[in-house]
Amino acid sequence: MKIYTLNNTKLNEVDEKVFKLEREIQQVFEDNLDTVMGLTLVRSEFTIKNKRIDTLAYDKQAKAFIIIEYKRDKNVSVVDQGFTYLSLMLENKADFIVEYNEQLKQNLQRTDVDWTQTRVAFVSPSFTENQILATNFKDIAIELWEVKRYDNNTIVINEVKKSRSAESIKPITQQNKELKRVTDEIVVYTEDDLLVSGSDETRELYGKFKDGILNLADDIQVIANKQYIAFRKARNIVCMNIQKKQIRMWIGAKAGALDDAKGIAIDVSNTGHWGTGDYEVNVTSDKDLEYILSLIKQVL
Repeated sequence: MKIYTLNNTKLNEVDEKVFKLEREIQQVFEDNLDTVMGLTLVRSEFTIKNKRIDTLAYDKQAKAFIIIEYKRDKNVSVVDQGFTYLSLMLENKADFIVEYNEQLKQNLQRTDVDWTQTRVAFVSPSFTENQILATNFKDIAIELWEVKRYDNNTIVINEVKKSRSAESIKPITQQNKELKRVTDEIVVYTEDDLLVSGSDETRELYGKFKDGILNLADDIQVIANKQYIAFRKARNIVCMNIQKKQIRMWIGAKAGALDDAKGIAIDVSNTGHWGTGDYEVNVTSDKDLEYILSLIKQVL
């Protein structure tokens, strides 16, 4: 992707400022983990069992540990290395808990962590076609993130998306005992997995709201978690739990920050709930579709 500055009506291309060291990329991400990926930094340069992890992070929403590795070498096998790190974490769960508690001064218990949501993210200025194809499985817990820096101090970060027709990796891993163990324990959820809990009516209703939300802004991501589908732009805008008779939505605004003239959003800031945000809306029809979209737009 080319970047331009506009001088009156003339476009001037901005040159890419190449990262010379992986450490430069690592610094950008670690200093902005919450902004870029919605994660909490646990530790930089974490070594366990003679293996060095560039960045150990924690996803508070998924209640899971995330390993982040930074690459400038396009020839590395991200799948092999990814499975190695996933296996390392699953075999040494207590060590990751201890590190989290020591670094963040918390009292996290092993049962507090959803180990099925463990994943590995690779960050690089670019990935080869083979690397992208090798990770294009709907249920592989490996993410690819591209990052580029330009001369005008612009940083462009893009998560490489899997194709909607991506197949399952499980048939490939069944012949390898170690890979099978990892894929059997880790679960990567899709929209379809979350829509199964709904009815024909609520699935159709979800489709209407999804179209409306995606039209609110560019680059809104749709991310399926264990309990809900999140619509994210830097951070979650709204989360949806699809049920048989209704859709429960949580709008990502802090208590007191939402202008809700109709009063249909419930303040759940002091109530346990799945999604991010302090407001819940229960939807059974598209009667208030446009109004609810106007509430969601306030979070953008």
